[in-house]
Amino acid sequence: MTRMIRIFDTTLRDGEQSPGASMNVEEKLMIAKQLARLGVDIIEAGFAYSSPGDFEAVRRIALEVEGPVVCSLARARPEDITRASEALKGAPRVRIHTFLSTSDIHLKHQFRMTREEAKKRAVEMVQLARTYVDDVEFSPMDASRSDPAYLCEVIEAVIAAGAGTINIPDTVGYAVPQEFGGLIKRIKDSVPNSGQAVISVHCHNDLGLAVANSLAAVVAGAGQVECTINGIGERAGNTSLEEIVMGLRTRRDWYGADTKVVTEELSKTSRLVSKITGMVIQPNKAIVGANAFAHTSGIHQDGLLKDKTTYEIMRPESVGLEQVKLVMGKLSGRHAFRQRLEELGYKLTEDETNHAFERFKRLADQKKEIYEEDLEVIVSEEVAKMSERVVLKSFQVESGTNKTPKATVELEIDGKLVSHSGTGDGPVDAVYRTIAAMTQTKSKLLMFGVNAITGGTDAQGEVSVRLEEDGRTVSGHGADTDIITAAARAYLNALNKLAYFAAKQAEGIQKVSLI
Repeated sequence: MTRMIRIFDTTLRDGEQSPGASMNVEEKLMIAKQLARLGVDIIEAGFAYSSPGDFEAVRRIALEVEGPVVCSLARARPEDITRASEALKGAPRVRIHTFLSTSDIHLKHQFRMTREEAKKRAVEMVQLARTYVDDVEFSPMDASRSDPAYLCEVIEAVIAAGAGTINIPDTVGYAVPQEFGGLIKRIKDSVPNSGQAVISVHCHNDLGLAVANSLAAVVAGAGQVECTINGIGERAGNTSLEEIVMGLRTRRDWYGADTKVVTEELSKTSRLVSKITGMVIQPNKAIVGANAFAHTSGIHQDGLLKDKTTYEIMRPESVGLEQVKLVMGKLSGRHAFRQRLEELGYKLTEDETNHAFERFKRLADQKKEIYEEDLEVIVSEEVAKMSERVVLKSFQVESGTNKTPKATVELEIDGKLVSHSGTGDGPVDAVYRTIAAMTQTKSKLLMFGVNAITGGTDAQGEVSVRLEEDGRTVSGHGADTDIITAAARAYLNALNKLAYFAAKQAEGIQKVSLI
């Protein structure tokens, strides 16, 4: 019998803790809708207490995204749990996920609590959460470094208090597969009421073992895996959703387990998260990397030509890597455009469709062939567009082999048109220095990357940047057939994010580092 493993996606919560991966509400909503199309079981939409922005994201996702259970994280504090319940109120399928550490390292140095105090707090907070929702998850943070006997004692108590899911976090990525699988087996065997709850795992990748540890846990009886798209997350990241899903799907013969994930949506979801977060996928990334199905060895190529199974354990089509297809052209009308977007899984409002169609027409005048990837970029930029303090109106660049690059830029800043000229080491540098002078930003450019969305000399170039200012790191992205225009859009996108999150932080509280 094949067991079905629940997939708990925490891209919007733990994934957002990656440096530079902060997302606004519209971006989170867009990813959540794609996660629903992907078929995940639970979406951890955020940490409602941490800020007004996170509260709004949890609230809107809970009310607007159909299918998955929508979850909010909450520390084991009454104010956190109450705030989570307010964000989830009225939504059809919701969960509160509360946590408190069980390791002596954390209890002594971070929480300054005794074991008995921590156990009592955990039970009380699970009981409080159950007064708001029927579905409560509890995580004993730093479980992999906790005393197993005490860990089991706490788990037994919180299950008795009403927790239907017990998540075992390897918070600092310390565990190894045999050890972690053994811990899950001990919990299943030693906790008398463990059968009344789903045992979940949440692994970090500090030693590169997050996926291996999670799979070992499945073998030992875990029924839920917490993971993120592309494995993004704090420090070295989290368990990679696509690797877990395809590992179970490809080796059902070994694991005897599978998921309900629609694997054909994996590549599309990966691209969307990469674009919105600005975190580029390394080419050799398993499942979704550019080289994941590339074969350069002559021996491999010969075998593939004779029989695909000689060197492919998965078909590219199974993860959504189908042959790139021409989908639209400059003569395509609004109706065909809307219909094609719906076929790709996008449901836009009338206003969003109009703006996206205008962008599509401009692009169609610049390049003859419009591909699905081009449409994905248009939709993601239009739908996730945030309030912009600074808007690019126009620019001109003078550059050459024997000429100092000069840029003249016109911006709309807080509704006022401003024009300025400046020089730089290259055309992009000249544009960036000029914009920096006009906006008086103190931010530092940490990363600049360029990627072609499709092939051909007229392909859209996508630029990703990462900026840091006052301890906050954000990513920005922009796309255009003109790479300098794409670079300017990416830089301004990041500057507008800095302004947005600075304003949101002023309204709320500082986010904390979590499980």
